[in-house]
Amino acid sequence: MSIEVVTRQAGSFVQRVKVASFDELLVDIPAVVGGDDSAPDPHDYFDLSLGACKSITVLMYARRKALPLASIVTTVDRDDSDELRGEYRLTVSMQFIAESGSELDEMTRTRLLEISERCPIHRLMTSSQVSVVSRETSSDS
Repeated sequence: MSIEVVTRQAGSFVQRVKVASFDELLVDIPAVVGGDDSAPDPHDYFDLSLGACKSITVLMYARRKALPLASIVTTVDRDDSDELRGEYRLTVSMQFIAESGSELDEMTRTRLLEISERCPIHRLMTSSQVSVVSRETSSDS
């Protein structure tokens, strides 16, 4: 899969992102570092990918096990105060909301939290070696 990122306009840090046939996404940086603060920044997308993946993974499990899980509220809190020293901390809080008239016992809630750690993005962030190759391409090609 390929993702295209294009500067929206000269003199701006805003990037237009195209992923397959989906609506375009925008990426910006905070005003304190020269951006317009008009869209989520790259860190936000990194963090939200974890939260969304954890929620989806749990919902898939709950559906397969026919658990009465109606929805999930997932909050990702970032501590990037030591990022320049190589440490980036994310705390994920998940609230499991049962279907009306149903309950999720403590054992089930604990299991759902365990399942969330099996999401592909969690594993990618915590146990994979990621390789990035950067190359220049000619505008003539």
